[in-house]
Amino acid sequence: MPPTLASLVHHSALKLTVRAGEDRLDAPVRWAHASELADPVPYMEGGELLLITALKLDAEDREAMRRYVKRLVGAGVVGLGFAVGVHYEDIPDALVDAAREEGLPLLEVPRRTPFLAISKAVSAAIAADQYRAVTAGFAAQRELTKQTLTAGPEGLLAALAGQVDGWAALYDASGAVVATAPDWAVRRAARLTPDVTRLRERPAPASSVVAGPENEDRVELHSLGTGRRPRAALAVGTAAPLGTAERYAVHSAIALLTLTTERSRSLHAAEQRIGAAVLRMLLAGEPDHARAVAGDLYGGLLDAPFRIIVAVGSGEAGGEALGTLAETAEAAAARSGEAVLIVPEGDRLVVLAADGGAAVAACCDHAAAREAARKADDDGLVIGMSAPAGPIAASAAYKQAEQALSVARRRGRILVEHEHMAAGSVLPLLADDAVRAFADGLLRALHEHDATGRGDLVASLRAWLSRHGQWDAAAAELGVHRHTLRYRMRRVEEILGRSLDDPDVRMELWLALKATASENG
Repeated sequence: MPPTLASLVHHSALKLTVRAGEDRLDAPVRWAHASELADPVPYMEGGELLLITALKLDAEDREAMRRYVKRLVGAGVVGLGFAVGVHYEDIPDALVDAAREEGLPLLEVPRRTPFLAISKAVSAAIAADQYRAVTAGFAAQRELTKQTLTAGPEGLLAALAGQVDGWAALYDASGAVVATAPDWAVRRAARLTPDVTRLRERPAPASSVVAGPENEDRVELHSLGTGRRPRAALAVGTAAPLGTAERYAVHSAIALLTLTTERSRSLHAAEQRIGAAVLRMLLAGEPDHARAVAGDLYGGLLDAPFRIIVAVGSGEAGGEALGTLAETAEAAAARSGEAVLIVPEGDRLVVLAADGGAAVAACCDHAAAREAARKADDDGLVIGMSAPAGPIAASAAYKQAEQALSVARRRGRILVEHEHMAAGSVLPLLADDAVRAFADGLLRALHEHDATGRGDLVASLRAWLSRHGQWDAAAAELGVHRHTLRYRMRRVEEILGRSLDDPDVRMELWLALKATASENG
């Protein structure tokens, strides 16, 4: 630890005597500085032991000493050394009383002890403390490196927690907790996820200091990675600010985890190249060759039902949106121990993930969160998802994902699943400008006729089509005689110039009515 006033008082060669502030001798001394200025405060940085002979001070003036001492305390001076036998044979009572009032430690320096000796003692103690810190830092670095090589990131975290007498946690690219040390810190680390998320939004390297949950401790957060977007984050929680040795340990941990992260990125890039080859073989209808190339890399992913996800990024945020989606899927798969195949293709991203698995769920949750939070002009990400498929049907699943992607674009949605396209009503598919324009053109003449007050042809046509051409049922719904309805349908045929006996005409009119009804309400 750095030198303190107490350690200087106990220094046998200095012969210092405490005259005031006995209860504050544990204050660390950053430097010893001699100054005879009447106001040395502008030259103080805080933490100094100020040495004086009172050459330019009226040390017997009580009011002047109160002002002098008060300013020293305000500047952060931790102690005042007064040399006796030079200008004053003893420390004047005015200065002693002022020091006691302000709680400033006052040390009597005997004439035979030069200020230089005190400065040398402080300097030697600081140097010794720094040497101990550097030595401890190197020892910590060796231990952290050893644990990283033998036990991976988990071993490093355990060693780091011991070095700082606190806890440590590692977060993945999505901000989820990957590992903690000790184990009890997992819940505490999880509550810091919002702070980690904010840190990841800043370019790497970045760091911040936050109060732990319920102000239990002090937590330092550090981003990991050399790219613009952090790949992971480290949290270190301690009861007090880190000392020099602990700081060395944290910096060593950051360097080692960054190296591990960058190495993982290189391996990840190689895996992506293999994944791209596997995907091409699947889409070419060669599942056996795809399995042979994949080997054990993707586990049983190619043997179980999977889904294919195709995502497209557009605009300035497109690339970043795709990168975030890939990180989300990878992190979810890693946490659940499942394999996932992710292939970037320029402004597109293809994901092959187990049906019902964590990666698919994470992609859906990510899309739902973006859907709820996005602004009207946010078109950075559009996703299409296939139905469950196997290796033989991979090409069909890819086409399904692209079809779902196309529908998502037309609907202004972030994610559409192919299964939802075939389930329920066809009406959402009519929410298209081209369909609405067709419907308006087809029905315009009927609406213009009704606007003159000469009948209700549009409502009559809708009722007749909804009743499958049954005259009595449709007339009863409208509250008119069936002959009236027959007359109206003849007028529809005359106005449109088309026969209602043609099933294609009836289908087009029904869809037009549905499209305009959707637009109007």
